[in-house]
Amino acid sequence: MTSPSLDLLVVGDANPDVLVSGDDVTPAFGQQEKLVSGIGLVVGGSAAITAVAAARLGLRVALVAAVGADPAGEFMLARLGAEGVGTAAVAVRERLPTGMTVVLSRRGDRAILTALGAMTSLTAADVPAALLAGARHVHVSSYFLLERSLGPGLAGLLAAARAAGATTSLDTNWDPSGRWGDERLGAALAQASLLLPNEAEAVHLSGAAGLDAAALALAARGPRLVVKLGARGALCVDGQRRHRVVPRPVGPADTTGAGDCFNAGLIAGLLSGLALPEAAALGCAAGALSTRAPGGTAAAPGLAEAEALASTVTIQPG
Repeated sequence: MTSPSLDLLVVGDANPDVLVSGDDVTPAFGQQEKLVSGIGLVVGGSAAITAVAAARLGLRVALVAAVGADPAGEFMLARLGAEGVGTAAVAVRERLPTGMTVVLSRRGDRAILTALGAMTSLTAADVPAALLAGARHVHVSSYFLLERSLGPGLAGLLAAARAAGATTSLDTNWDPSGRWGDERLGAALAQASLLLPNEAEAVHLSGAAGLDAAALALAARGPRLVVKLGARGALCVDGQRRHRVVPRPVGPADTTGAGDCFNAGLIAGLLSGLALPEAAALGCAAGALSTRAPGGTAAAPGLAEAEALASTVTIQPG
């Protein structure tokens, strides 16, 4: 039996973020011009940010996504390649524009405007069987953005990955439609080893009131669960075992992509043999360190730096 050629295969969205930062980034209509602290073009898309962050942590990573044949798509392919992320399986759609996101970021909060473009053309058929069979872990990001295209084949994709010996994870991200899934999501969750929502997403996905009830409801659907709690850390649920993972306070410059960097740290920890709470501590460290600079990847850490901060994280029952 041959060894896996990849540590991590990420499937999902890849689009540039136009990051607008400042104390007051709320647009003023009526043709008013407002000055902000900065505007930058950076790597965006939950899947792309996770892939870059995982590569920074030393994992062998490839990305499957869809971009357009345009300057925005060229920017993404160039930046991903420069970070060591395999892009051979990123589909380039000749007749569709690359999706783009405008992130209005102020300290502690952000608003997001996205034009989907080519990203919603991605289907399970775009994932090469050889990549799927050669990965130790398969992670899917932004399910709800890709629900109509990727959703119908996702359960089968994850099942094939598991049959080949990989572990799997799903981060649905926010649902702009407000529907929060149907039987196709349920089928995908049945094939996911791990579900990675944030607190608000967990509540909406479960239909429950409050974090504890949401965690119970989601854990009952099959996968292990890690709920991201921002600066408060994470809640891990593994069968009957529950742990709170509590990092020390960090003053963020920009929280864009912190949850995606958390995902990368968590996956890196699991692939190195850490138990779920300890892997979540590494995720907390990677996410916290990523907030030191604007954008999702500018401050994504290397492994030694993330491990050093993870050693200060508190893990407690419950």
